[in-house]
Amino acid sequence: MGRRERGEPQGGALIVKAVVPAAGRGTRLLPATRSQPKEMLPVGRKPTIQHVVEELAESGLREVLLISGQGKRAIEDHLDRDAGQNEEGQQPWMRLRFFHARQSTPRGLADAISIAEPFAADQPFVVALGDSIIISRERPPLLRRMIAVHARHRPAATIAVERVPREAVNRYGIVAPRGKVGSVFAISDIVEKPALDRAPSNLSAAGRYVLEPAIFEAIRRTKPGVGGELWLTDALRILLREGHAILCVPLRRAEHRLDIGNFLSYFQAFLEVSLRDPEHGPALRAWARGQLRARK
Repeated sequence: MGRRERGEPQGGALIVKAVVPAAGRGTRLLPATRSQPKEMLPVGRKPTIQHVVEELAESGLREVLLISGQGKRAIEDHLDRDAGQNEEGQQPWMRLRFFHARQSTPRGLADAISIAEPFAADQPFVVALGDSIIISRERPPLLRRMIAVHARHRPAATIAVERVPREAVNRYGIVAPRGKVGSVFAISDIVEKPALDRAPSNLSAAGRYVLEPAIFEAIRRTKPGVGGELWLTDALRILLREGHAILCVPLRRAEHRLDIGNFLSYFQAFLEVSLRDPEHGPALRAWARGQLRARK
């Protein structure tokens, strides 16, 4: 076995930590989020946050820092392991080690990530947005591919991207590919919510990142952007301008993102996951078909 590099965790796994920003106020989902976090809204049988941490556990991560805000105590309670439960009865996500921090005033994604600097401890780490679920029937799934790509090439950042309709690019962070778009590709720029006629592509950031500790210094030099917030996109642009490489891993055909950010996307996410329920999915599909026929 070769010598373990400085900063590489024991056991040969290069990346074992994840940060889950979940401090947003969920104003687009009022009144459903008046007394509960949007990350606790159910999608099928499980709250959104459980879908996210299950993905982290499946990807081999071990430690998770959850960054929450006011009125988000329900997330901590849900992720708290039952001390009376036997280890054999625990699901894989229950074996994750959870840490908690607060972003008292929501000032943007980059600000939330900056809170994680002591947790990262000079190691690369995953960022998984707490209101985004990745549905994957691919093997290996998206996040495992991202971690493998990042460990192999060690760019400043590795970003998950997916194609969105051209008319929707002004709602996302959009990347500018450098050369051909393949299973892994480099970018020359990333732009937050560009105008339709100025978008460099229709490839949007999809809520999953692998970041090097260099991101923290870039965030310190990031100025407030759209809405007065600190955008991760702007911090990534600083790294690009200084010559750092940023790679992208596209979602494959059997993968897509469910965004729990507004009522339409939430309704779609709940319906999609519920229709796949092994016990009630077939009956729900039959009921839905009947409802659609009755309304024609």
